[in-house]
Amino acid sequence: MTAAATPVPPAGTAPTVAVIDYGMGNIGSICKMLRVVGATPVVTADPDAMSRADKVLLPGVGHFDRAMANLTELGLVEPIRRLALEEAKPILGICLGMQLLCRGSEEGTQPGLGLLDARVRRFEFSGPMRLKVPHMGWTELLLRKASPLMAGLDAASRFYFVHSFFVECADPSDVLAEATYGVPFVAAFELANVRGVQFHPEKSHRFGIQMFRNFVQSTQ
Repeated sequence: MTAAATPVPPAGTAPTVAVIDYGMGNIGSICKMLRVVGATPVVTADPDAMSRADKVLLPGVGHFDRAMANLTELGLVEPIRRLALEEAKPILGICLGMQLLCRGSEEGTQPGLGLLDARVRRFEFSGPMRLKVPHMGWTELLLRKASPLMAGLDAASRFYFVHSFFVECADPSDVLAEATYGVPFVAAFELANVRGVQFHPEKSHRFGIQMFRNFVQSTQ
């Protein structure tokens, strides 16, 4: 797998969002939503294009180790870490992309990007609380702190989830929102410029559109 350079459009009124293309994500649906909220998506595996974009989005659907192997093969692990930690580029991970921002996952053995102190755990239910895995469907969020990412979203906001693993943050102050499926779990986290959401905003209709709009328009 080799990185393909994608030029960033000339500077203009539309913010550019670099959507990292590493072979595992709902890129088409995400780009459509970004255009709806007035952004210019740039699908790329080129670190220079990511650096020139206003913001970076890491999508993801699939297996943790396979995703990290793809990022490693494309030479993207250190560039993503540099963008987030040194350039303070706003970065958003979606679903598996959120999990990749963590230190590691019970789904595999490879280390994650380690952009915040969190681990990914497997849903395990037994006895009377034997729920189906994956967790799939619409679920309301419980916001744990104020954030521009969640502006305009209230307790009635619902998002679409499909996942068998969930994030566990070492520092409770990193938790942006929780949801419940048998047990409470981290639905979104935020540490400075690094954010992740376990749900699929691109499948969450008006609630997802509002969240994408917040991500694109926020100065943080």
